[in-house]
Amino acid sequence: MAAKEGGSEGEEFVYRISTAKEWEELQKNGSIFGGELDKSTGCFHLSNLDQVRPTLQKFFMNVKEDLYLLQIDAKKLGDGLIYELVDGVDRFPHFYGPSRSFCPLPLDVVTKAEKLSLSGGQYSCSLLN
Repeated sequence: MAAKEGGSEGEEFVYRISTAKEWEELQKNGSIFGGELDKSTGCFHLSNLDQVRPTLQKFFMNVKEDLYLLQIDAKKLGDGLIYELVDGVDRFPHFYGPSRSFCPLPLDVVTKAEKLSLSGGQYSCSLLN
């Protein structure tokens, strides 16, 4: 995997697709370690805004729980935010934490959170409009 250390590749925000349970835990505890995929890979899987819809289509169409889209201030993630080539095609943002320590994602990096609605096979919220 190719990686670019630090920086936000010109994006002010990155986005996290979260389950309602994860979003509630983040608000309650002030931080989260994410889901099983995040824990097993040692990083939070994020998207740029133009990657959110394709990611929802590819990985979340059969999810039965409510989903939220979290807008995250890329600068607040510091050098723990790394862009990596996925499937040899797209560079996706991943948050590893300082020195790749896999620290929890803190609530104070989230600038907005919106519930996603599914209609006609498409997820939507005002962040995606």
